[in-house]
Amino acid sequence: MSTVQFFQGPRRSEPSETGPGVDGGDAARSDAAERSRFYPGPSGRRMEAPLEEIEFLARSQNRVEVLRLVATEPQTRQDLAAATGASQATLGRILEDFADRSWVSQEGRRYAATATGELVADGIGGLISVLETEQKLRPVVAYLPTAEFGFDLRHLADATVTVPTRTRPSAPLQRVRAAIEGADTLRAFSHTLNEQTLSTVCERVTDEAYTFEAVLSRSALDALAADATLWSQVRALGRRSNATIRVSQSELPVAALVADGTVSLLVRDEHGVLRASLSTESAVVREWATDRFDRYWERAIPFDPTEFD
Repeated sequence: MSTVQFFQGPRRSEPSETGPGVDGGDAARSDAAERSRFYPGPSGRRMEAPLEEIEFLARSQNRVEVLRLVATEPQTRQDLAAATGASQATLGRILEDFADRSWVSQEGRRYAATATGELVADGIGGLISVLETEQKLRPVVAYLPTAEFGFDLRHLADATVTVPTRTRPSAPLQRVRAAIEGADTLRAFSHTLNEQTLSTVCERVTDEAYTFEAVLSRSALDALAADATLWSQVRALGRRSNATIRVSQSELPVAALVADGTVSLLVRDEHGVLRASLSTESAVVREWATDRFDRYWERAIPFDPTEFD
């Protein structure tokens, strides 16, 4: 088997290739410079420089906003003052600092981002978006079944994360219920089906224009069958022409509902306790949920209530 080495450090055991009578100084300096491209010195200066620029922007919300504005379209100082509320003196310092970094250019009274200014604006905007998403997901990240997600968490940037509180313990389910009530179609796959969601679906399917399709794990149906009231609702659903239930022979590792264009993810802990609901209209997440539903649907078998009676 052959190996490919992209770069490597000097081999101490090998003799110098600069032989007698040859000045090895230039070669050594060249080698050292080349190595420094890949191996920063102890000071870490090559890493510090970008971090200093991030810190420069992060210390002032006005800097971030001005850079975003001039990267969007050319702006006058009056435009920038109206958009940010910053004084002319503050804007002058910001624009001067940006010009020193070649992030902006001036033509007449208007300022516009240079190509590298646009690059930085896009980068800092992306970083801010990532951190906003992380802060949103931080309270529930321990419960997210990320191994099952076929999408980058950045696509949850628009998600509404609803967690139970002492005064609103059913807040996550109420969010899901609102999505179901406002939709014309509902497709779901889950390892559980709670009373509130089941009740809402039963109400909605009385409208013949409403369509309900679900893949439920056998354990979810076993739990419903143990409750006479809930089981009567499930059996009634099974008799509706606009409602179809299929049974997954294996456990479903994630629970999701697709109500028209809104995807709701139900997040539970290892004990089955609902920790949050995440609602998003991301096209990427919807594509993932639709594809996952189709896969489960194909593998599932038709629902026969007599198997659970």
